[in-house]
Amino acid sequence: MTVRDITSVIEDFAPLSIQEGWDNSGLVIGSPEQEVHGVLIGFDCTPELIDEAVSCGADLVVTHHPLIFGGVKRISPDAPTGLAIIKAVSAGIAVYAAHTTADKVLAGVSGAMARRLHLEDIKVLDEEGDGIGLGAVGNLPRPMSSGEFIDYVKSCFGLSVARCSRPLDIPVSRVAMCGGSGSSLIGKAMESGAQAYICGDISYHHFFTPKDFMLIDIGHFEGEVEICQVLFTLLRKNFPTFAVRTSAKLDSANPVFYY
Repeated sequence: MTVRDITSVIEDFAPLSIQEGWDNSGLVIGSPEQEVHGVLIGFDCTPELIDEAVSCGADLVVTHHPLIFGGVKRISPDAPTGLAIIKAVSAGIAVYAAHTTADKVLAGVSGAMARRLHLEDIKVLDEEGDGIGLGAVGNLPRPMSSGEFIDYVKSCFGLSVARCSRPLDIPVSRVAMCGGSGSSLIGKAMESGAQAYICGDISYHHFFTPKDFMLIDIGHFEGEVEICQVLFTLLRKNFPTFAVRTSAKLDSANPVFYY
């Protein structure tokens, strides 16, 4: 088994050609021809994830966020990115990222959010053509009051807290969402007829919403982390006898802490 064998399956699911121009999805470290004996799936490529890969015998790490995102001017063990690069190269571990590629397919990040909410008639929110694009929108199985809906969202995503705009005086029946940072799609969410929009990294001023529309910020990690399970299921389905696993530390991988 080679890196190419594994990544070709991921790219059939989420093609590199659809990634955003600013993104760095794909093979970040290593060669497509490199032999692979095991795959470890994580959310961010941290030094700890590389250590976990070494300990479990995985020589390909697949993450959502790219290890090398912007320009790297210095590779130093004093910085998390530099240390992860050094550890991966030293151990001969290839690193692959499915970032906006997985964001822009409905079976990926936002679609997983919609399915977790048990939405019906799910569609791409900001479609670019052929069912590709960012975000998702769909209908709840039944209308809910805004208070009931907020509790429902917290329950579905396992949240103790969510940042919300002013609750609505009308029922919520249609919901839009985008995993990760999604403030750029607020306008699209309103145009879609949704009463509520769920994403992460919403800034203060966006919470001043029209009276019939509300925002719920569930957090960047919380909205996207299920992509790890999606990728695991994809690879396990295609390679049922191969060593594919998700990080044992995924539940504690969120760099944001709440007190």
